[in-house]
Amino acid sequence: MTNYQSNERELDWNSSISNDSPEFVVLPEGDYDFQVVELERSRHAGSAKLPPCNKAIVHIRITDGAGVAIIKHNLFLHSRCEGLLCDFFCGIGQRKRGEDKPMNWQQVVGARGRAKVGIRTYSKEGREYKTNEIKRFYEAQPAHNNLPWPEAPQPPREDEVF
Repeated sequence: MTNYQSNERELDWNSSISNDSPEFVVLPEGDYDFQVVELERSRHAGSAKLPPCNKAIVHIRITDGAGVAIIKHNLFLHSRCEGLLCDFFCGIGQRKRGEDKPMNWQQVVGARGRAKVGIRTYSKEGREYKTNEIKRFYEAQPAHNNLPWPEAPQPPREDEVF
């Protein structure tokens, strides 16, 4: 597991504190560029829809004019969810559609991609809350499509001699 801060430490009862939590941001629905900032290996206990299995929890950071949102997204390591795993790894450029390739979890943190983000509403203790969720991952574009746009040609300066 990768931590957001590498200088984590235990605090004592008289420690000075200054690291405020970031504001919680719910982004509008839409398409966003993202970066995976953390990976947790976990276990799904089982449910009515899916038996017990391993799961990866990826923490996806999206930066927008509204702020920074961190979305936790579950990836279940079960054959029923293989298509969702394929979409994720295609989305971060680790595989191409139709390719049979092992999942490389060591290269997930730091990976970038593009995803459709939605808003999920849920109730807890009688109150209604909203949070973002990943609706789908878009297939990564070839490297040449990620290059910056070429600069527009500039008109010649008056002092230039041809």
